[in-house]
Amino acid sequence: LLFPVSNLCGKCRPRDTDLLQPSLNFLYWSLHQTTPCSQQRAVAVLLSNVSLLELLQKVLECTWLWSPPSRPAHLSSEDALLCSGWLLVASLLVYQHRYNTEVHQTLSVDLTEVLNAVIFRNKKPILLLVSIMQFLRAVLRQNFSSSLLVIVGQNTAPSATQPQPSSLQDTALHPLAMQQIFSLVVSLQNLLVHKDLLLSQAVVACLETLVEYLYVKNQDVALHVASQPWHRFLLFTLLSGGQKSFLQPEVLRLMTLFVRYQSSNIISQKEISQIVQEAAEANLAELPEATSCALHLFLSQV
Repeated sequence: LLFPVSNLCGKCRPRDTDLLQPSLNFLYWSLHQTTPCSQQRAVAVLLSNVSLLELLQKVLECTWLWSPPSRPAHLSSEDALLCSGWLLVASLLVYQHRYNTEVHQTLSVDLTEVLNAVIFRNKKPILLLVSIMQFLRAVLRQNFSSSLLVIVGQNTAPSATQPQPSSLQDTALHPLAMQQIFSLVVSLQNLLVHKDLLLSQAVVACLETLVEYLYVKNQDVALHVASQPWHRFLLFTLLSGGQKSFLQPEVLRLMTLFVRYQSSNIISQKEISQIVQEAAEANLAELPEATSCALHLFLSQV
């Protein structure tokens, strides 16, 4: 089925949402719900289809063309298609890297547009933000060096007009710039305050991947980002109200991040003791799987 469905997608236009939406979803789940052996073949089939990749390129570009200021907050059919497109491309990036699959057609993405989509949001629906963050995580993990992807944007080439004080740091963090990184971190913090489960999971995962990327590039910058005092206020906001609030998956993962990068000004021995105490008093068998996994990672890190 991958052959006819992917060929069908390649014959469509981005406006054919009724046909493309289920088709792209089928391709996405075909990648995720199959055996590793079949998965490798599925990736090869999709990446060999040039017309499909050209269609995906157009769908991604529509993210910036279909973003009027009056855009509704709910998920329209156009936004649903964009979600499917970003999620499929993110998956193709991950699996192409895993299996080192041959690439017949590259995709081009403007990094500045991707970052601004998260930084400024502009009333984008939550699911679209989550989908774009999944893509951002994929490219961060691959150090912006995927053979499937061409990154364009204002920071992808050295500029003589960049401020001198930050030029060395910006060079080390290329293609990201310090200003973009701090704007992104602040925006991710603000999105966490919404306390939406799906959004919170995506935001924390994006923060984890971003700090990991920074740590490889420049340890001082990574530790500086992880120890921002605003993180502590964010934790107090997330912990406001409710019992056993330390055992929220996103809170545990944030705490794990701060312990990993030794941000003692954000998480103290007192908070660590409180988490251990709550875990000791909880019925571990009744904890949701996401909480159990996050608690295991936290205790292992401690």
